[in-house]
Amino acid sequence: MSTPDPEVAFDAHPPGEDRSGLMAATTAFIIWGLLPLYLRPLGSVPALQITAHRIVECCLLVILWLAVKGQLGAVRAALADPQSRRRLFASTLMISVNWLVYVWSIGNGHVVDASLGYFINPLVSVLMGVLILSERLDRAQWAAVALAACGVAYLTYATGRVPWIALVLALTFGTYGLLRKVVAVEPVPGLAVETLLLLPLSIGWLAWCEWQGTGAFGHQGRGIDALLVGSGIVTALPLTLFAYGARRIRLSTVGLLQYFGPTLQFLCGIFVFHEAFPRTRFIGFAIIWSALAIFVADNLWRSRRLFR
Repeated sequence: MSTPDPEVAFDAHPPGEDRSGLMAATTAFIIWGLLPLYLRPLGSVPALQITAHRIVECCLLVILWLAVKGQLGAVRAALADPQSRRRLFASTLMISVNWLVYVWSIGNGHVVDASLGYFINPLVSVLMGVLILSERLDRAQWAAVALAACGVAYLTYATGRVPWIALVLALTFGTYGLLRKVVAVEPVPGLAVETLLLLPLSIGWLAWCEWQGTGAFGHQGRGIDALLVGSGIVTALPLTLFAYGARRIRLSTVGLLQYFGPTLQFLCGIFVFHEAFPRTRFIGFAIIWSALAIFVADNLWRSRRLFR
C-alpha cells in the first residue's frame, strides 16, 4: 500500500481549510482504502511481480510528471547528495518491504490484518519519535500507546500467533516516515528517487520471470495486463493528491483523514471478502480502536489550542 508521506503532514500548518486541498487528500485516502479491491483480482500473480510492476510503472509516471512540471532537478540534487542518497536508499528498503507484504496480504486473504497495521501505524510513529528523536509525549499519548500495546498482546494471546502482518506494515511504514522526515527532499521527487533506486532490480526480476516462463504480463489475459500497468497509477496518483492536499489543510484534519484508509480496508475485508472476524479478534481490535480514540481526541484538543 502506498500510504501518505508523513514529511508532508509535519510541514503543513495552514491556518484554515482549502476546499480543493480537502477534496484531494480525501480522495487519496479513499483510493488507498479501496486498494484491496484493485489488487485482489491480481491474486494469480505472485506478490513480487506485482510489486515490481508497481515500481516500474510508478517510476515512469512520476518521472514524466516531474519532467512536465520542470522539477527533475530535485531528483538529480537528491541523488547527488551523499546523505540524502543514503537515507533515501534506507527509506527505499522500508517502502519496498511494506509494499511487498501488503500486496501479499491482500492476495492471501489477510485484508483485515493489513488494515490493523495502518490503524496502529500512527501510534508506532509516535513511539519512534520518543525512542529515536527524543520527543516527549503527554499522559494521553502514553495511555494510547500502552493501550495499543495491550491490544496487540491480547491478539497474540487469543489467536495464538503474533499479528506479524500488521506489525511489519506498521514498523516498516513508521520507519519509512521517520527517514523521510529527516531528509530534505519533497515527497514526489523523493518517490522518484526511491523508485529509480529499485528500477534496475525490478526490471531484472520481471525479465528473469519472463525468461523462466513464469511472467504474468502478456500471459494471463488483457485484464491482468491492464491491472498490472494501472498499478503504477494507483501508486502514484494518491500520493500526488495527498502531497497537494496536505499542504492546504490543517494537520489535525490530515490526522483524522488518515483513518479513512484502514477503515475502508477493514470494511472490504469483512463485507466484501468475508474474512473471519470472531469475537476474540473483535476484542483485540476494540482495544486498539479505544487507543486511537484517545490519541485522536488528544490531537484535536491540542490542535484546537494551537489554532485559537
